[in-house]
Amino acid sequence: MSLTSSGGYSFTALLPDEAATRRLMLDVAALTEPGDLITLSGDLGAGKTTFARAFIRHAAGEEAIEVPSPTFTLMQSYYLPRYRLLHADLYRITTADELAELGFDELRDGAVTLLEWPDRAAALLPEDRLDVALTLVPDHGPTVRRARVTGYGVFAARAERMARIRTFLEASGFAGATRRRIQGDASTRSYERLERDGTSYILMNAPRRPDGPPVRDGKPYSAIAHLAESVTPFIAMARGLTERGFSAPRIFAADREAGLIVLEDLGSALVVSGEPPSPIEERYAAAADALAALHGMDLPELLPVEPGLDYQLPGYDMQALLIEAELLLDWYLPKFNATISSAGRENFLAHWRNALTPALEAPATWVLRDYHSPNLLWLPERAGIARVGLLDFQDAVMGPAAYDVASLLQDARVDVPETMEIALLTRYTRARRAADPAFDARHFAQLYATIAAQRASKILGIFARLEKRDRKPQYLRHMPRVWAYLRRSLAHPALEPLQGWYRTHVPALRT
Repeated sequence: MSLTSSGGYSFTALLPDEAATRRLMLDVAALTEPGDLITLSGDLGAGKTTFARAFIRHAAGEEAIEVPSPTFTLMQSYYLPRYRLLHADLYRITTADELAELGFDELRDGAVTLLEWPDRAAALLPEDRLDVALTLVPDHGPTVRRARVTGYGVFAARAERMARIRTFLEASGFAGATRRRIQGDASTRSYERLERDGTSYILMNAPRRPDGPPVRDGKPYSAIAHLAESVTPFIAMARGLTERGFSAPRIFAADREAGLIVLEDLGSALVVSGEPPSPIEERYAAAADALAALHGMDLPELLPVEPGLDYQLPGYDMQALLIEAELLLDWYLPKFNATISSAGRENFLAHWRNALTPALEAPATWVLRDYHSPNLLWLPERAGIARVGLLDFQDAVMGPAAYDVASLLQDARVDVPETMEIALLTRYTRARRAADPAFDARHFAQLYATIAAQRASKILGIFARLEKRDRKPQYLRHMPRVWAYLRRSLAHPALEPLQGWYRTHVPALRT
């Protein structure tokens, strides 16, 4: 493994047979995104087309799909589940002009491109690409190949990550596992399902989150909002939850420094059904019961990670809650051409400080922070609180119990009818009061409305940011739902001053 003279990154692998070549293909496919260019270079007969054919079949999820060599057709397009793929073979191209005449750049726009014999058009190759060079190794036998994978430009980091994952899987005994990428979330994490010896596991690929630019008091947003920068909090919380009877994934192997974990596969049964998805009330009720049980426990702020290392859960303090609410001002309002003056912002923050103070004065508990349908699985073979599988809790903090209840009952991606929300909120408060007669259900309802409004404000800002900054417009379809939740929450009498501010300054959705 090394840096190249061009500033790229490369690693080599000896491939004793076709199975090893397929494993290398899985390494590449796992980190491939729409628009990527993967060049396949090397000796005649070294296996470039074999690699491409395996890649296409894997991406298609269909091993029997016909993948003809494009030697004579030059290019072949495939419309696959995650992206369009263009497979090109330039062996018969004599000049780069011929490729330009074919409209190669237009054809590969937005597609993953597998390009054999890239040296035929070296002048047209972009700086950002991944090259897989396969060469024969006669001294080692007819089936052996040597592969050199090189990432150029922005692909250098991707090639280095690929090498790190290969090393981790080899060290943890999963090098021979079959791999299938699964749908992730809006974060930088990615996931794969591993199959080994008839058992399924999950590979979490969560590279360390870099700090962004300072936004306040010399700190980046992630530090103020207490967002996890490594997998250490996930490991600590997973063990803390399982020790208390909850169904967080067990951890089978981990490289904390690399941000790689092999987890228990809790399956794919969701707490929603249909298209568009809607809540399954029994499962949402079980999720509410699990929260009531969690919030009734005496939970520590310090959790063990491994011998000699503990993790301190940060507090969900006023600054974190405020900077999240301000996402509404910084991203949502500009999307609808609304502006806010400095005085208007200060007024906004003053109203929120007043509203949030009671929530921060309430007893703190573990706030998993993403307790909603994409991160909850249904495990009917288990009993009680263990029937709800828990995912995505690395950003957990010590804070108000109402936050996760609002996450569940005002699910940003699923319509939760108001009647169901009220019924399950009542179910939760009754369970809390049964365990603790001093639990004040009326006061909790106020905290719930406050935190739900704060969370909806944050999510509207996040979805606007995902479209504008991250080019993920698909989240905009959830905005009307979140706006409805926000209006529902602001209707609580205790939030009347905030409701007035929103009426004056926040436009209704126009999409």
